[in-house]
Amino acid sequence: MTLDDDAIAAILALNAESVDKLHPIAADELRGLAETAYRIVVTPDRDAFMIALDHDSKYDSPNFAWFKERYARFAYVDRIAVSERARGKGHGRRLYTELFEEAAADGYPLVAAEVNSDPPNPVSDAFHEAMGFEIVGERYLPERGKSVRYMVRNLP
Repeated sequence: MTLDDDAIAAILALNAESVDKLHPIAADELRGLAETAYRIVVTPDRDAFMIALDHDSKYDSPNFAWFKERYARFAYVDRIAVSERARGKGHGRRLYTELFEEAAADGYPLVAAEVNSDPPNPVSDAFHEAMGFEIVGERYLPERGKSVRYMVRNLP
């Protein structure tokens, strides 16, 4: 998947705005991630984005590796962000719903994601619960100084 410079700039800006909840990413790393991504979407207004991988993606992430060790086939939300000014407008729900539909059509049995548990992210916890995710594990990541909850949503 190829990203144009405008999409890269939008993703980097949104990621930086939410860096307390997302792992930092540089432009070169983002381009490499795009090459292995299952799905990357930036909303037309540039107020939100989602990057999703699948079980075959080449990605060096402890969270992604956790899912690969436990599930044979899945789509994985590596990161999603919605700008502060656009929160509550349905961008996150729409991006997830589109991913669920595409992944189900492609035969994936589940969508996986993780949410910070320490530092806590109660808004994301509530959102993922409302979207039908269930907690399937938790892990402390000493190299990142945080803990995460691993979640999956089974697809029809």
